[in-house]
This record gives sequence, structure tokens and C-alpha cells, in this order.
Amino acid sequence: MIVDCHVNIWDDEHVLPHYVSGTAMARHGTIGTVADMDTVYAAMGDVDKAILFSLRYHDSAGIDGNDEVTARAVAKYPDKFIGFAAVDPRRPDAMDLLVHAVEDLHLKGVKFGPIYNGVSLLDPRMVPVYAYCVKHNLPLTMHMGTTFAAGTPIQYGKPTDVDEIARRYPDLKMIMAHLAHPWAEECIVICRKNANVYTEVSAIFYRPWQFWNSLIAAQEYRITERNKIFWGTDFPFATVAESIEALQTVNRFVEGTPMPRVSQETIDHILYSNPLDHWWHGGFPG
Repeated sequence: MIVDCHVNIWDDEHVLPHYVSGTAMARHGTIGTVADMDTVYAAMGDVDKAILFSLRYHDSAGIDGNDEVTARAVAKYPDKFIGFAAVDPRRPDAMDLLVHAVEDLHLKGVKFGPIYNGVSLLDPRMVPVYAYCVKHNLPLTMHMGTTFAAGTPIQYGKPTDVDEIARRYPDLKMIMAHLAHPWAEECIVICRKNANVYTEVSAIFYRPWQFWNSLIAAQEYRITERNKIFWGTDFPFATVAESIEALQTVNRFVEGTPMPRVSQETIDHILYSNPLDHWWHGGFPG
């Protein structure tokens, strides 16, 4: 079973002009602007399940999505999609929107981008979000790491604050997206010491030297043996096919050298990781 744990969804009207200009230097290759539910469904043809969310990053990344587009996609393709709500704690109606997303739209988790929304994980505005997630058994996926978006506070992308929140809320399941690049080693050791913290590898492979180093670190700290690291694409920033190929060929740059290898066991543990078994207390409540 292959589960893509990180998929973005939005309609055309949610894409603002500065998304295109901002993503121009995000990676080598083209980043798509189209991520409506039918496009996403077609893109996920080779995976069994996909966890998807829209983005409320209008002033930073240039996507101004909403939870309704996520819910409509889940309703149309319930066998493929699992929907997460998007939270922007700057909004005065943030908790009303979250309650609506979970209790009316039946979304199953929460997505938050501290660096994109300019709100630290330690900000008091996050306290009701954490409490609600714990009460309703909702995993919290966080964009951790840097971003292409100008004007964002880089310190909010660093994973250190996750350690503090994990200790304050031991029943809160937290997932650090993108191995918190470029702070992957900090991400990995925080995952290792906190039973309620996980990470995932979406949108890392297109920096291949960083990708290899990060997986070696994950392997050496043994989080790859403990269902702590998961696979995803960050579509439309990357596709399923290139994400799988890059993981399966991660050792190509060190062949013929004495450098350590990412083991086949590690590759398989990541590619066939199943968040449905681990991100919810008692398993996925779907």
C-alpha cells in the first residue's frame, strides 16, 4: 500500500499572481498551478490513498484556498482521498472555520504552516487549535522548513519549537513536513525522542545531495525502523512518479564510493509507510 501523505488541492481562482513568480526558483523543473480535484485524482493514480489539504497562504505563497474544496474532493473520491482542514490562526474566525471543517465537513486532520502564516508554534493563538486536535483525535501536519516565499519569518520554519509543543501536548500527533529542510537532523532527533512526533519526505528529492544526507541521518538515528518517517509528494510541487523514482535511486550518487548507502529496508519502510496506522490514536477513524 502506498499513501501520499502530502497533497495540495485548490481551484483555479485560489491561485494569486505572486504564486507563479514566487515558485519560479523553488526547484529545478516546472511547478504546476493546476490542482483541482479531478487533476489531483488523476495525478494520484498510482497511490492507494492521498491525504490532501488546501492552503490559506494568500499573502505569502499566493494560494488562498478553503476547506470546502477539500471536502468536495473527498465527497467525490472517498476511496482515494482523506481531507485535512487548513488553519490560519491570524483570522478571528479561525476556530469557527476549524470546527466547521471537522464537524460539518468531516475532515480528519489539520494542516498549518507557521512560516507561511507568520505565527509561531508557541504563539498563544495556537493553544485552542492544539486543544481541539487533542479532543477530536486530529493529527496536525505542519509545514516545517524554509520556503520560497519572500517576507516570511525564517525562524518559524525551524523545528525546535515542535519539541516544546510535543512535550506540552503528549497526546497531540504532530507531523513535520518536508523533513523540516534544511534542518533535517534537528527534525530527526526531535522525532526520535518524542513518541507523538513524525516526519515525511515530500518535496525533498529534487535537492538530491540533501535528500541522501537526510535519509542517511534518519537511518543512523534509527527512526526509519520505528514508523516515524512517511512518504509524500507535495503535489503539484512534485509528481508521484518522480518522487518514487528518486527514493528508489537515492544511492545513485555514491555508487562506486565507500560512502554509506540508504538501505533497501529504509527505502521500503518509507515508500510503504502507512499514516493511517499511526497518525490517529487507535488508527484512522474513517
